[in-house]
Amino acid sequence: MADTPTYTLNDGTTIPAIGFGTYPLVGDDGTAAVLSAIETGYRLIDTAVNYDNETEVGEAIRRSGVPRDELVVTTKIPGRHHGYDDAIASVRESLDRLGLERTDLHLIHWPNPSQGRYVEAWRALVQLQQDGLVRSIGVSNFTEEHLARIIDDTGVTPAVNQIELHPRFPQEHMREVHERLGIRTEAWSPMGKRRAPLTEDAVRGAAEAHDVSPGQVILRWHVQLGSLPVPKSVDPARQAQNLDVFGFELTDDEMAAISRLGESDGRLFGGDPDTYEEM
Repeated sequence: MADTPTYTLNDGTTIPAIGFGTYPLVGDDGTAAVLSAIETGYRLIDTAVNYDNETEVGEAIRRSGVPRDELVVTTKIPGRHHGYDDAIASVRESLDRLGLERTDLHLIHWPNPSQGRYVEAWRALVQLQQDGLVRSIGVSNFTEEHLARIIDDTGVTPAVNQIELHPRFPQEHMREVHERLGIRTEAWSPMGKRRAPLTEDAVRGAAEAHDVSPGQVILRWHVQLGSLPVPKSVDPARQAQNLDVFGFELTDDEMAAISRLGESDGRLFGGDPDTYEEM
């Protein structure tokens, strides 16, 4: 399979334009699924402390035999580790579980604003980046206000903000915020999980027109928006299909029709970053 295109982040590092999500892949089956994804060609692997599978991801990386520098390994600091010292310790513990000397992208998983300590966690990531334990630093599920606070506090802009983004919830405002700030938009649940619009006319019609699957259409929609999707699949054939979205291009009309599937609050589970807490 051809190499996946890359984006250059605001810190000068590069990241593949599509990644592999690992939630909730655990145990031997989880290791096998991640290993299959790497063998299929994925070079961006996305995990988190709260996925409870960093050990499996690390094992898959070692078994793959792929040179370490070819992989971009992402993990995330949970809410319970937002204190400065806790965040430092959290990153070191993640490295131990992954069996790595550094992570390539480390994110704050949720802002948990009622706790009010995400700025401390961001200061910790800035320090860890300077210390060389983390290559790139970013956030997940941050709003415009949360981004402004950490940037104002440290002068450091996240390289990435990973947010819920799919055709039912296109996040136009946050994509505009990211564009203005130079932050790469990354999308979790890029298909929309149980609400994936695979049978909607806008998606099905485009799939027929380009002789691809509805899932490939949705992932291509992300690519053309500048959104970096991290789909998850345990099926090797589906993994390969999800990665194969760079050989066709949706028309402006097809893009617009898919974006019109968006709803005012099309969130999957009410994960509003202003109120949702994940410790």
